[in-house]
Amino acid sequence: METQDIWNSFNDELYFFILKRVRDKDVSNDIFQTTFLKIHNNLSKLKQDEKVKAWIFQIARNEIANYYSAEAIYADNSDPNQDIPVPEYQFICCFDKLINDLPDIYREVIEMVYVKGHKQKEVAQELGISLENTKARVRRAKDILKKRFRECCKYELDKQGKLTGESNCSIC
Repeated sequence: METQDIWNSFNDELYFFILKRVRDKDVSNDIFQTTFLKIHNNLSKLKQDEKVKAWIFQIARNEIANYYSAEAIYADNSDPNQDIPVPEYQFICCFDKLINDLPDIYREVIEMVYVKGHKQKEVAQELGISLENTKARVRRAKDILKKRFRECCKYELDKQGKLTGESNCSIC
């Protein structure tokens, strides 16, 4: 197996795997790039092609651990009297709640595509529906989620239709 084959097969799934764990696009991009560099440099050490997925995800887990270790060392060297800002992930509880409140046909597709990182084509095959139907379900689910985020958390929509602003959630 070559690096290009691994890229074609796993790049989206691997990127979302990393993004889900570090929750920062810039850091995710750095870890993703380092991971693929290590995959490329060490591909000759892979003895069984059928274990490639486990191998690349282990490399990614190691890179994520390296990132957090480096961050911990950096944080330990800081001034102990200085308050370290803790990122607010208040939106997480609403996100999970809103995902779980979706009708089953939409929830299932959203979880497979965005939580588990599967490609829409794979989801279509696994669910036994057309790719167009899968895309339509994702689009409808996103519309429902946007509406509910606006109602629950008081987010606004920008000109591109993306959620913006700060959460002013009545539930959290």
